[in-house]
Amino acid sequence: MGKTGPCSKRSLLHSSSGMRYKLLQEGDIQVCVVKYPRTFLSKLLTSKFLRRWEPHHLTLTDSSLVSATPTGYMEAPLSYSTIEDLQLLSWDNAPKYCVQLSFPGGTVLLQAANSYLRDQWFHSLQWKKKIYKYRKVLNNPSRWDVVLKEIRALVDMALTSPLQDESIHQAPLHIISTLLAENTNLSAQDHENIIVAIAPLLENNHPPPDLCEFFCKHCRERPRSMVVIEVFTPVVQRILKHNMDFGKCPRLRLFTQEYILALNELNAGMEVVKKFIHSMHGPTGQCPHPRVLPNLVAVCLAAIYSCYEEFINSRDNSPSLKEIRNGCQQQSERKPPMPLRLLRPEPPTPPPTTTLSPPPALPLSPPPSIVNSSEILVELERNNNTTNTLRKAPAEGDSEPNLIDCLLVSPALNALSIQLPAHADRVLGCFALILKMLSDYDDWRPALASLLQPIPFPKEELKYVIQRFAEDPRQEVHSCLLSVRSGKDGWFQLYSPGGVACDDDGELFASMVHILMGSCYKTKKFLLSLAENKLGPCMLLALRGNQTMVEILCLMLEYNIIENKDTQLQIISTLESTQVGLRMYEQLCDRQRELKELQRKGGPTRLTLPSKSTDADLARLLSSGSFGNLENLSLAFTNVTSACAEQLIKLPSLKQLNLWSTQFGDAGLRLLSEHLACLQVLNLCETPVTDAGLLSLSSMKSLCSLNMNSTKLTADTYEDLKAKLPNLKEVDVRYTEAW
Repeated sequence: MGKTGPCSKRSLLHSSSGMRYKLLQEGDIQVCVVKYPRTFLSKLLTSKFLRRWEPHHLTLTDSSLVSATPTGYMEAPLSYSTIEDLQLLSWDNAPKYCVQLSFPGGTVLLQAANSYLRDQWFHSLQWKKKIYKYRKVLNNPSRWDVVLKEIRALVDMALTSPLQDESIHQAPLHIISTLLAENTNLSAQDHENIIVAIAPLLENNHPPPDLCEFFCKHCRERPRSMVVIEVFTPVVQRILKHNMDFGKCPRLRLFTQEYILALNELNAGMEVVKKFIHSMHGPTGQCPHPRVLPNLVAVCLAAIYSCYEEFINSRDNSPSLKEIRNGCQQQSERKPPMPLRLLRPEPPTPPPTTTLSPPPALPLSPPPSIVNSSEILVELERNNNTTNTLRKAPAEGDSEPNLIDCLLVSPALNALSIQLPAHADRVLGCFALILKMLSDYDDWRPALASLLQPIPFPKEELKYVIQRFAEDPRQEVHSCLLSVRSGKDGWFQLYSPGGVACDDDGELFASMVHILMGSCYKTKKFLLSLAENKLGPCMLLALRGNQTMVEILCLMLEYNIIENKDTQLQIISTLESTQVGLRMYEQLCDRQRELKELQRKGGPTRLTLPSKSTDADLARLLSSGSFGNLENLSLAFTNVTSACAEQLIKLPSLKQLNLWSTQFGDAGLRLLSEHLACLQVLNLCETPVTDAGLLSLSSMKSLCSLNMNSTKLTADTYEDLKAKLPNLKEVDVRYTEAW
């Protein structure tokens, strides 16, 4: 017969080694309270009889074990400080999975349904008891060498605990955060010792807000400390890789900013920052962490924003940018405002006498003009006009000034520039260069362009970023040069000649137009937009011999974009004023004469190309004779692509076009829809067209027969086409989603 009685605590723990448990906060369990000495209890436990068990719903608070229904044996909470010992108990003959809690007045037995639940209760109670002890010890520190020893023990306990819960690592961090917040007079060495001690906990956990403040302070005061490199680097890397929303954790963003600025203070400066950015991207061509780029951009934009906001708010009683944007600044709510000083590149005329008291002396030169920050009156000097113009922001918010008004700098227009303190200027330069580094990674550039699209920065360092977007051949990148929506200027508008950010005589604007025209923007819509909004800048650059702008003006004439005769003559005069313009205008006139001759001679009305014909074959055929009367063209089963649309739009009489089983795609459809308004029959069966191209057909009001069999047509697009094409009588949508 084996010995009956409780097994030892060591053997039970050994049997459950390697198990992981969820931290219990509450649960239902059987409770028995035995108010006897320990020697008597051991005999009682080995007997067959035990006192009556009562079911209880227990909750583990920060300081005690509480019953939800305080009756019977658990009338009062059991404080962790009164628990002398915790043990695991079990019987060989009658298995009852129990945890024994010894306290001065007796023993509490907790009976679980199985061994796993029993061990979960045991480790949870043990954790709560130890955390309570450390919180109490570290709440009233006396000697910091003892405190540091206790912190190391606390960290070791969290790392070795079998409990698997977020609070297991967060609770020690919060205890240490509270300790540091209440003891601000620590030495630099104490700072470093504590940071090194808690470093293992930060490998898989974000630091809490108060701890972020402590880390920020250390980065500012000791940027060259080895702790910044050795301890903070993996912490910041984890933040950038895993953080989902800096809006919910703004101090994580501030800590990341201070860490980057600390790296910039090292001897190598921006080289260290560059290596850090490269480590975040990784050695491959594709960054494996999708959150890194948006988090880095958020950090950079917030840091750049803070440079200007701190400058404005540094004036006594000045409103913040947020108050200015919201239009909530009330004169009655503030004392008389201090003036905000902005500097012009050249000494302005002396401002009129004002009753405002002068601000504290600042090292500003030349003498600035004054802007009243409560009314947001900004004195501007436009070109050679010596008269100062006052802009007053409305209180409502349709056109209230924002950060961009402060950022936009245009030497060509003598716009205002803000002289920042030396520290703010270093911060601005650091994070502007980081955005420049981000734009050098090909895989990041599309997302970066999208993130920065609504935020046009004319800062000189950021102009490089925009130039990279303008040079990128990918449509998803350079399309972000345009405005987000109508009425809101983007980089394309801001850097055009005469724009508030143009400081290079339109060179960047010309490169933007060049890349956009080479992409899918070579359409009437884009040319119409240029003619309506940027005709003057285009003519100015064409006058200076810019070939892209000369081509733009020629296309406007060729596609009859300009209806006003005087404007047409002005464009012609501009083209004839340069050699490149004169040459391209003569080529345009030759094409127009050929087109008129083509229409005069006539030619066949029907034409079918042999199968396997290519775009080059079609271009060669159409250039060999007169096809002004061609009404029916079949390119079925040929190898033509969207590129042949350039030839098709030169057939003014075309009414029927068969593109069955070709590689004609969306780009070609968009071009046809703008130039062949008289087309009546169109066959797109088994072509790679999608909704993006098919939707452009809604402008071809003459269409009466349309075959979209076996295309990627969707039901929504089909319904939209039916509603917008009133003459459409025959439609084939078999083997599509709309069928």
